[in-house]
Amino acid sequence: MKLGRIAVPTPDGEQLRTVAVDPAAGRVVDLARAYALTLARRGADPDRATAIARTVFPSSMSAAIGAGDLFLDAAHEALAAGDDASHSIADVSWRAAVDSPVIRDGLTFEKHIQNFHRVVAKAQPSRSIYERPGYFKGTTAKSYGHDEVLPYPDFTEALDWELEVGYVVGKSGSDLTPDNAMDHLFGITIFNDLSARDVQGAEMAIGMGPQKCKDFGYAIGPWITTMDEISSIEGLKGQVRVNGEVLSDTKVEDFVYTPAELLAYVSIADRLQPGDIIGSGTMGFGAGVEIGRFLKPGDTLELELEGVGTLRTPVSTEREKAPWWPAPRPYPHDGWEL
Repeated sequence: MKLGRIAVPTPDGEQLRTVAVDPAAGRVVDLARAYALTLARRGADPDRATAIARTVFPSSMSAAIGAGDLFLDAAHEALAAGDDASHSIADVSWRAAVDSPVIRDGLTFEKHIQNFHRVVAKAQPSRSIYERPGYFKGTTAKSYGHDEVLPYPDFTEALDWELEVGYVVGKSGSDLTPDNAMDHLFGITIFNDLSARDVQGAEMAIGMGPQKCKDFGYAIGPWITTMDEISSIEGLKGQVRVNGEVLSDTKVEDFVYTPAELLAYVSIADRLQPGDIIGSGTMGFGAGVEIGRFLKPGDTLELELEGVGTLRTPVSTEREKAPWWPAPRPYPHDGWEL
């Protein structure tokens, strides 16, 4: 099943709906509406049917996933009334496919590691990359859905994309192993870890990980494909297009660490939560920095992943200027001896 979130205007403002997506039929089904109709047809009072349906299918995808098997079972049941609760896929306003409690982003594909270090670092990759699955945590406050306009931050001249598989966690788990970690995976989506490359180098030198070079936006979508529709993550094909031009074709291959190993490592002395998204790391040639191309105001980026779909991100035509930016302080350690 393919599941996403759309925004619906109401007299009380925008509300989010969880939907089942049928790309072949060109429609989405409002699951809360469809489930309420299904319950009403069984004799439930309409008000109670609506209340129950909104509980099972809340606006939060993470909360819905947290209901376990009930969520998917009810979703399949709701499709019986899908014809009376559907919208054209072309007419809906998408939001980030999942509102994750925690966003983590990994580094697991050898080809991208080689490309990045050759082009940007101009040095060999660190041995640490091959000693454990690396990842960082990003903000959950700035996630964009399919066709949502991405503001172009004024502090960068090198706005980049990263085509990644987004692993969406289905159930809680701590101290997992690669043997059981995949049992905790709900589905996959496209995760675009947007990057300000010219800011990245200065921030990473601080030694505390990425900050503004990452935390201005993540694109997630267009929807989630549940794992029962994915025979294997390895081998899935991807493509990058900007303004309709194909810039690169790529594939999920050359794992340094597998999805199972990444999920298991994240869970050590920590806890996976329903709705958490963990980026796979960038697929080989899945980022602009690898091919010498960055996004410009007014560009439209399309990231396609086999088994999921295409995540389209229009970039704003105007730059978004921050109201304040810190001024550099004098460096006090010239000539400093240990």
